[in-house]
Amino acid sequence: MRLIDVRKYAIRHQVRVRFPFGNGMQCLIDEHGISRVPDLKAVPDFNLEDEFGRALEFTVELAESVRGKTEVRKMDREGLQQAVGTGGAGGGEHEEE
Repeated sequence: MRLIDVRKYAIRHQVRVRFPFGNGMQCLIDEHGISRVPDLKAVPDFNLEDEFGRALEFTVELAESVRGKTEVRKMDREGLQQAVGTGGAGGGEHEEE
């Protein structure tokens, strides 16, 4: 599973996905597929794809709730892989060469 897979999932299911990474920051992938690091104040010294690959915990929330309540689910990497529909670490079976 790659970051692009989760971005597509966020768009298709209108959810926001968050994950913390090494230096105490958090990445938010919004319902438009945009990946943001809200606490970032300067040019990053990290690769977000690499940080995503190390992330073990994720929070998935509906972008807009029908009843005005926010539905939040915590997932581990395996749970998110199942939700996204990618099999294993590669996840590149649809990649063009």
